[in-house]
This record gives sequence, structure tokens and C-alpha cells, in this order.
Amino acid sequence: MAQQDATPENMTMMQGFEWYVPADQKHWKRLKDQVPQLKAWGIDNIWVPPGCKSSSKEGNGYDIYDLYDIGEFDQKGSVGTKWGTRQELEELCKVANDCGVGIYWDAVLNHRFGADHKEKCQAVEVDEEDRNKTVSDQYEIDAWVGFDFPGRQGKYSKQKYHWYHFSGVDYNASNDKKAVYKILGDKSDGLWAEVPDVDDEKGNFDYLMGSDLDYDHPEVQADVLAWGNWIAQALPLKGMRFDAIKHFSADFLQRFVKQMDETYGSGWFFVGEFWKDSLEDMNRYLDRMEEKFSLFDAPLVHNFSTLSRAESADMRKVFDGTLVQCRPVNAVTLVMNHDTQPYQALEAPIADWFKPLAYALILLRGEGYPCVWYGDLYGIRGEHPFPPSCGGALPRLALARKRYAYGRQADYFDHATCLGWVRYGTHDRPAGMAVVLSNAGPGTKRMHVGEMHAGERWSDVLGWSEGAVVIGQDGFGEFTCGQCSVSVWVREDAAGREKFNEEFDSNIYDKV
Repeated sequence: MAQQDATPENMTMMQGFEWYVPADQKHWKRLKDQVPQLKAWGIDNIWVPPGCKSSSKEGNGYDIYDLYDIGEFDQKGSVGTKWGTRQELEELCKVANDCGVGIYWDAVLNHRFGADHKEKCQAVEVDEEDRNKTVSDQYEIDAWVGFDFPGRQGKYSKQKYHWYHFSGVDYNASNDKKAVYKILGDKSDGLWAEVPDVDDEKGNFDYLMGSDLDYDHPEVQADVLAWGNWIAQALPLKGMRFDAIKHFSADFLQRFVKQMDETYGSGWFFVGEFWKDSLEDMNRYLDRMEEKFSLFDAPLVHNFSTLSRAESADMRKVFDGTLVQCRPVNAVTLVMNHDTQPYQALEAPIADWFKPLAYALILLRGEGYPCVWYGDLYGIRGEHPFPPSCGGALPRLALARKRYAYGRQADYFDHATCLGWVRYGTHDRPAGMAVVLSNAGPGTKRMHVGEMHAGERWSDVLGWSEGAVVIGQDGFGEFTCGQCSVSVWVREDAAGREKFNEEFDSNIYDKV
């Protein structure tokens, strides 16, 4: 009999921050201390926050100032970033690498903030809602577009940035006017990037914020490509998350990804933030990027939000119109992130009671690459704090994925408010799993887990459903869940069940 290959482990990534993490320059240390516990609960890769120098020491990194400063130079008020110093970042990467956890870098390539000086340039104002429509004559503005990076003094890159490296700004210092300005002149082509190289929202969504980089300029292309090589050599990364990809050249990003993949190995993972509730547009973008690229499943997040705020909604529609339904290999599934969390610009409210159901739907099924969010795992800080979600059970859901969510999947989507599915296990991961969830009253599903399990006792690894289910000779069991809840049933003698009795410590802020 031919030997069967080992079943590949389920992978799970985590977004390693939320918007209101304290600006105490201790976050790299916090993450470093948590890596061993995260690995034990089934986290394989961490998407870290943008580690390049911001326009201020409190900046989250999306207000990016210098790609080549990862907490090494005294610029913009401190040596370290909001998250810590380069040395502390390197220590995090080393611990992660030693524990078998990959680090994904958050690459913010669309724009710059915090220019060192103003420069005069020619520009026209465009309509905020239709960027193809000019609403002023050409005139001279005084724009914050001069980047000299004096604290770095040319180390790693001698490239400086001037007005002609940018396509647009949103402020004219000469008259203190805020508007969307398209930059013109002899050293600039005076054009936005073309659709579909950027998204067609607002006519043309090349301009998003700050000083918008012009990827038609060869010096911009060369410097950012060089930065890709530099960051990959500076840190032991396993992939990248790209910010705001609707707003800069898809052709350039494809070139960047190709360079990184060919130079640093096929194991690298690339995912983009194309935040738009349009499956058609997401598919079109993925077609353009070819195979080695994924997107966050924004339509799925919006489905979760809609279902969680409706009474007894039809849960069978949860995957309708989602990326994970039509292109599961390219879908990073998630429940919430730093943009959709409460009090953020893209807020997508998801009721607290619904979070465990949503996480079960992304973690315990076979499709997609799930991303657990830091704010759900450890809670949200800031002016409006929130405790960890899922009643503290999110680590157990992640561990259930790592240990038991394997093999053929059979769905029992036969009732609008109560869903169930079974994972049959594999030759070397035979435990199996049965999941039941309800967004209304208590739920019951008679489901087949296999005659090989006849006589076994199965119980809920979350501990939310009491008692045990004894599997019948026909391989069926009567599995239940509570009102507006989820239960994850696994045989009681399955390997690793004792791990679900261990406590997960989410109180991480007082320990650094």
C-alpha cells in the first residue's frame, strides 16, 4: 500500500495591532513576549503594523514619512516609531523566527506625509467627487512635497523627493486652502494614473491622501523597488500586506511582487487591501495581478455586519457575493480590522454576540486563509475601550482550527437561522469535527461524522454546550448549540484536548 503524504497544517494569520494601541513605543516588545503563546494557540504568521517612520511619533504608520527609517534615526520627534526601535523590531523578528512564526510587513507605498519643506509648483483643483473634472484654472501653489530625510543623511538611499515626484496634494500653504490638487509641470506628466491601473471610484481614485506618489516617474519606481530589496535583507520577513492598493499603480505593484517573489523565494505571501464591497472589481484586480496575490474579503465583512444587526437573518446567505466563495485560494477572510473597528472611517459594526459565529465561519471551514484580529484577541484601548471578543474563546477557536478542522467538509445549511458542518478528518488527523451555530434560538443538527466514530463521546471544546454526544452505529450524532451561539464538537479522547483547558492571558499591557 502506497504511503500517504502528511496532511498540510492549517495556517492562520493575525493582524498584530488595532488603531488605539498606546503610543508608548513598547508594541514590538509586547508582540515579542506574546509570540510563543500565539504559536501555541495556532497563529502561524503575524501582520505587523507599518514599521516605517511616520510624520509624528504617535502616528500609526499610514502617515508615512520615510520608508528607510524603521526606528533607527532621530526624525519626526523620536528615534523609535510608535511601535518601538529597529533593534526591538529585530528582536521580535528573531523570536518569531525561532518559534516558527512568520512576519508580514505592512507596506505603505501610495503616499507620504510630514514633508521637510514646501515647494512651489503648478496645479489645478479637481472635483472631490469626480477627479477627472477640473474646477479651477492652472495656478501656482505652495505644497508640502520636499522630502530630504535629514536625520538619515542619505544612508540606505540617497533619493530625495520633490514636487515632480508626486501627482497630487490636498493643501496649498500659500492661501491655506484645502482641496484636491493635481500637480502639473515640465517634470510631471500632469495626469492621474489611468483606470484600471487605479480604481474608478470618484472617476479616478489615484489620489487618496497626503502627498500622492507618481508611479509614472522612473525615480519613484526605482527607489521603491530598491526599498523592497532593502527591507527584505534588513528583516527576516515571510510576506507583505500592501496598503491602499486601489490608489496606486497595479502594474507597478505587480512588478514589485514579481521582484520580491523571484528574489526572496516562493514562500513569500502577498495580500492587498482593496477595500471595496464589489466582487466584480476585486476579481478584475486579481486577474490583473495574476496568481501570486490575495485580497482581504471585504464583502464577507459587510455580510457579517449586515447579518449581525438583523433579527433572525438568513445565515445561508453569509457567503453570497464574497471572494472566499468564488476564489477561495485568493481570499484572506476576516471579521474586523483597524479600519472597520469602532470609531474608524470604514467602521463595519458587528454585534458582540455574532463575533464567535463569524470566527467559526472563517476558522473552521476549508476555504480561505483566515486572519484573526488583535483587537478581538486582546481588546481595544483608547477613549472607547472594548474587552476581548468571543467571551475569551477566540484562542480556542483558533486552536480548534489548527488541531481538528481537516478533511472533507459536509454542509448542513438547511435552516435559515441554524447552520452546521462536519469535517471528516484525514488519515493522519482523524479526530473530525462537527460545528453548529445559530443566530436565533438554541440549535440542533443531526449530522453524519462517520461510522468509524460509532460509540465515541464527543463534546464541545468551547465548553458552551454541556454534556456529550454519543455517535450512533450509523455515524450520526445529534449536535446542539445555545441561543445566538456556536459549539464545536470533537471526540473527547482526541489528541490535544487538554490544551483547551489552558488559560489564555489577554492582559498584556501591564507586563512590558
